[in-house]
Amino acid sequence: MLDRFHPHIVTKLLSVGVFVSLLGQATTVAEAAEKPNLLFLFADDFAFDCVHQSGNHDVKTPNIDRLYQRGTVFDHAYNMGAWGGAVCVASRTMLVTGKFVWNAHKDYDATEAIYGEKAMLWPQLMKKVGYDTYFTGKWHIKADASKAFEVARHIRPGMPNQTPAGYDRPKDGEQDVWSPYDPKFEGFWKGGKHWSEVTADDAIEYIGMAKQKTDPFFMYVAFNAPHDPRQSPKEFVEKYPPGKVSLPENFLPEYPYEICGNRTLRDERLAPFPRTETSVKVNRGEYYAIITHLDVQIGRVLDALEQSGKAENTVIVFTADHGLAVGHHGLMGKQNMFDHSVRVPYVIAGPGIQAGRTIDAPIYLQDTMATALELAGAEKPDYIQFNSLLPMVRGNATAHTYDAIYGAYTEQQRMVTMDQKKLILYPKIGKALLFDLATDPLEMVDLAGRTDAVATMRRLFARFFELQKETGDSLDVAAAFPEFAL
Repeated sequence: MLDRFHPHIVTKLLSVGVFVSLLGQATTVAEAAEKPNLLFLFADDFAFDCVHQSGNHDVKTPNIDRLYQRGTVFDHAYNMGAWGGAVCVASRTMLVTGKFVWNAHKDYDATEAIYGEKAMLWPQLMKKVGYDTYFTGKWHIKADASKAFEVARHIRPGMPNQTPAGYDRPKDGEQDVWSPYDPKFEGFWKGGKHWSEVTADDAIEYIGMAKQKTDPFFMYVAFNAPHDPRQSPKEFVEKYPPGKVSLPENFLPEYPYEICGNRTLRDERLAPFPRTETSVKVNRGEYYAIITHLDVQIGRVLDALEQSGKAENTVIVFTADHGLAVGHHGLMGKQNMFDHSVRVPYVIAGPGIQAGRTIDAPIYLQDTMATALELAGAEKPDYIQFNSLLPMVRGNATAHTYDAIYGAYTEQQRMVTMDQKKLILYPKIGKALLFDLATDPLEMVDLAGRTDAVATMRRLFARFFELQKETGDSLDVAAAFPEFAL
């Protein structure tokens, strides 16, 4: 079957060591003569259902679409949770330490001295096995990116500067003074050039340098977009007028339960209370606009990689740190356990990786680190708790790592998803929600009060309590739900 390909491409496929599905056998990177490069493209606040290729025809993402078409998509990729309102901090700390949320929290509060030989960060482990390491963009964890990577450019904070005019808007009957494309509001425009464009410029510059080298590279390219303030050039904003933006089917004027300081969280104050259809459509339009602008920058990076001659031996991963509500369920932020906020887009593409394939088995986005280490032929240290996705990428039908997904947000919320059923818990108010994701993917019909759902809830509670132990979660959830306590 390989006679359909150019001999040079065949040689590359065999040497990269990801897997060769056409031959039906695996070749490990450690056995390969040439290790693959890794380009990690990381977005911020990018919900799983905001890729055109995944079925959202309101938004245009042609460059992410081409990654989806040429790679393997993990359709149920989750962020494990967060210990505070800045969900991105927890997500990124888990990503680079390889540790589950509560252990990562302990690391985050510790000194940087822990990141030594006994607990190296992801880029340090890649460097140890011969990779040139490069970073640009949003870092947002306590460790120093300039020390973790050999080269680091434009290390950005968690979000652009506060833009007061961008909050609590738009209001019906009132003039909206905010403009996503006016540089006077700074935000993404601070410094004179949109941050997404600067990040892409940095990546393209490094690719230009890397093509002159023989060592494999690991590029961690972290865009701040599409985090708020959702700013992009005028031509992108004009693509999404409110009249062309769909209202989420699970739109609510306000979420009915107090789960995280709904009215006080910064994210939730971006739109007025109660939510109006107009305010949600405007916010979603600006969200789609910055996503499309981001997509253009990703396209520039992918084009530069192709032109460099390095693409044949580069594995690309695109994902995000978590999702975002932007009007779903009456919420605007990511501090909740609904799929729009805990699931992210996830695709891996490159030599030897099957194109156009979708895997529904659940994963954590933080599995990326272990996957990269296996690609690099590196041994996974004992302290890394997440798992490599390569067995599933290679087509091993029994390689599914997680039978259930655990989720947490501070002491306010917990979640377990298993067998297309989801249990969301609000321990502080003793409220449990149950959803059948197979028949109700938008999580609109709470089944928890039905007598025929008790057996399902008991099964999910039992698995949740097991996951609490596995993840080091010490919150006494059982006390809030004594009828389901073991």
